[in-house]
Amino acid sequence: MSFVTVEKPRPYITLITLNRPERMNAMAFDVMVPFKEALEEVSFDNETRVVIVTGAGEGFCAGADLQDPGWLDIFNGLTVPGIARRAMRILDDVIKAIHNMHQPVIGAINGPAIGGGFCLAMATDIRVASDTAYFRPAGINNGLTSAELGLSYMLPRAIGTSRAFEIMLTGRDVKAEEAERIGMLSKVVPQDQLLEECYTIAERINGFSQLGVELSKQMLWAGMDAGSLHTHMNHEGHAQLFVRMTTKNFDEAIRARKEGRAPEFKD
Repeated sequence: MSFVTVEKPRPYITLITLNRPERMNAMAFDVMVPFKEALEEVSFDNETRVVIVTGAGEGFCAGADLQDPGWLDIFNGLTVPGIARRAMRILDDVIKAIHNMHQPVIGAINGPAIGGGFCLAMATDIRVASDTAYFRPAGINNGLTSAELGLSYMLPRAIGTSRAFEIMLTGRDVKAEEAERIGMLSKVVPQDQLLEECYTIAERINGFSQLGVELSKQMLWAGMDAGSLHTHMNHEGHAQLFVRMTTKNFDEAIRARKEGRAPEFKD
């Protein structure tokens, strides 16, 4: 049985599913390593314009696998502290792989996103959730820290510092309806409409320039790290000029608008 499945349900759309529903798609290494490899492979699939990530069964991802985290050969010969550091690096690289993908990544949050699963959901570019989903920063409830896998970086930027501090320090559940209201989610839909809604968003994105979409994603993430508005505007300007001067996309958009048809961007 494959713990990660990769499908192409619609043209130019790839669906990657965490497929261990009996363990709520927990982050064991035999799930996360193939998941990272799938992300990296799909990133260079030029027939994929948008990626959707979801979980099988009733949960999106339950975070740390408390039953059996698994073992990797790279742990051989290491002490516990060394194993722990290598393990965190593997999980960190999953988050980075999502950000580094050439395509936008839509998180189809089909159920509970707990601990590391919360972090995984927040790493996606666009988040759509079912009405059964909820989010929990589990570490604080287990005597640890709720700051892991970039959550203390991503969450305040998504919902503001006060809300992020309150959620991460109390360890409470954030249900889908609240998550949408405070800006963690783009939309909440019934469970049976979740993937269809994600396909609709993906197909709209697919109507635009592949190069334009890729650069837009990169600029949005780069903006979170920008040292100043002036610096980031320079980056944006170079990206815009690159597409404008090296493609015929803009001319095609004007021509298509005059002719009353959808543009066909060739990049």
